[in-house]
Amino acid sequence: MSWQRPDGRQPNQLRSVNFELNFTRFSAGSVLAEFGETKVLCTASIEDYVPRFLLGSGQGWLTAEYRMLPGSTQERQRRELLKLSGRTQEIQRLIGRSLRSCINLQQLGERSITIDCDVLQADGGTRTTSITGGYVALGLAVKKLLGKGELTTSPLKFPVAAISVGLIEGEAFLDLNYPEDFKADVDFNVVMTEKLDLIEVQGTAEENSFTRSQLNQILDLAEVGIKELVDLQNKALSLG
Repeated sequence: MSWQRPDGRQPNQLRSVNFELNFTRFSAGSVLAEFGETKVLCTASIEDYVPRFLLGSGQGWLTAEYRMLPGSTQERQRRELLKLSGRTQEIQRLIGRSLRSCINLQQLGERSITIDCDVLQADGGTRTTSITGGYVALGLAVKKLLGKGELTTSPLKFPVAAISVGLIEGEAFLDLNYPEDFKADVDFNVVMTEKLDLIEVQGTAEENSFTRSQLNQILDLAEVGIKELVDLQNKALSLG
């Protein structure tokens, strides 16, 4: 192995992962999701309305919003007020698509759930942390609806988690932090279900290309991370 990871991890090793449940008071579900030095506050809010195109359908809706706070990086991030950057729009759409895949919107009824993902500190993998933590916040919100008797059956179909994998000097590494993300020749974000079915794969080569066998290696390594993350999600929700 030529590339030495800055934090000494093995190629197939996640950063330390922690979910601090009920981090805020007023949201239906909230969790501070920590992947190493990346920290994202994920909250789930429930409202008794749906978009106009769903009125009278009996179906609910789930959407997501993503922001990086000004102090989340070494150089201050400008607040996105009137116009969202293309990156922010792309990431929050990814979060929304990923989490809609795991919920039966008909069973949810005519209510909307918004998953807000606010990056408190960024050290690589903010979108994958947001999806993985967003599922935990969603799970807490659904438990609250069930506890109040507003739902009799959970609309959640399966857990969803996401992880990054990159190729550095021809070798695959799991869960990249910022120095590794910056160094990587190829960078992938992979979203999977508990059964390791794929929801979305985002991958690109920066200054090089990659082979089909390397793609298989990337997806195999992603599966290793997703299995661990789903186990951590389930353990967290069993305590929430």
